[in-house]
Amino acid sequence: MATMQDVAKLAKVSISSVSNVLNGRTERLRPETTARVQQAIRLLGYRPNQAARQLKTGRNPVIGLLVPSTANPFYGQIAAALESYAQRKHGYRVMLCNTHRDRELEARMLEDLSSFGVAAAILVSSFDDERHIEQAIARGLAVVSYDRAPGQDRGQGIDHVYADNVEAGRLAAQHLIEHGHRRLAFVMPAGRTNSRDRKIEGFLRAGAQAAEPVSAQVYEGRAITAYGDSELADIGYELGQRLAGEPSPPTGVVAVNDTLALGLMAGLRAAGKSVPQDVSVVGMDNMVLAAFTHPPLTSIAMPVAAMAQAMVDRAVQRITAPQAQAEQLRFEPTLVVRGSVRAPARTGHGDSP
Repeated sequence: MATMQDVAKLAKVSISSVSNVLNGRTERLRPETTARVQQAIRLLGYRPNQAARQLKTGRNPVIGLLVPSTANPFYGQIAAALESYAQRKHGYRVMLCNTHRDRELEARMLEDLSSFGVAAAILVSSFDDERHIEQAIARGLAVVSYDRAPGQDRGQGIDHVYADNVEAGRLAAQHLIEHGHRRLAFVMPAGRTNSRDRKIEGFLRAGAQAAEPVSAQVYEGRAITAYGDSELADIGYELGQRLAGEPSPPTGVVAVNDTLALGLMAGLRAAGKSVPQDVSVVGMDNMVLAAFTHPPLTSIAMPVAAMAQAMVDRAVQRITAPQAQAEQLRFEPTLVVRGSVRAPARTGHGDSP
């Protein structure tokens, strides 16, 4: 069985250099040195003794990832990007946990991660109150927050990585307005979160700033579970039928995410409406399936790979430098145009709001 000494000998480096690579401290090495060590590890099939490493360092080379629910495919997309980059760049694994947007459960999971010797956590949370995160940091856990824009009440020492959700909502509504839509709807499950509120803010802003009068309404679908994360398509289906039955139905709809948009389109079809002939639809998140729906779904893309890399890099950096100044990293969304939007049909309702 290969040892660390064997890796160092084959790579022609010191044992400390091998240790730095294994522990994600590659910023201390030249890129070519890191590459030689990684190649030697592969050639020898070296596997470090994780139990021994934890006894020595008090830490597992693991990053916890807390998401509301993997029933939402977007969080699976985030998890895959995080895991791939954390392992490839820093030698860390990712432990995935579902919090179901329960603050007490979030707090317990963060406490459990600390007790298991996990080095850091990336948290996708709905709560503005970050005291439970501060408590986890006080126990020595490095924490990076995702999808919440920082505010004056944000906790100290917490890095925030987030997409500009206000811009996402604005881009979606603006695209519909540019195609001539004047009766717009934003659809979502019941239950407001920070990111949902910001998407709505951008949606309403685009309507208010339009050159011609625009009606911009928000519709919340009935959710059985809190926030509706595990029933997004069902909620979208119900909302599609509901909107189709309105006396003056919207001609352009923005869905809070792509999964809900797919259910929405199915509900519209079941009610005798066609997309985009009768109703145009824009989703958010640009998940892989969006390109394969009928019609292909226009969506707002979040820079998942770039955000995942930033979250992992900040988490690893904070492990080694817990007193480093917190950073607020904002990423811009982009519009991906496909086939689910066109100019509104001329109907008895006209195109006025």
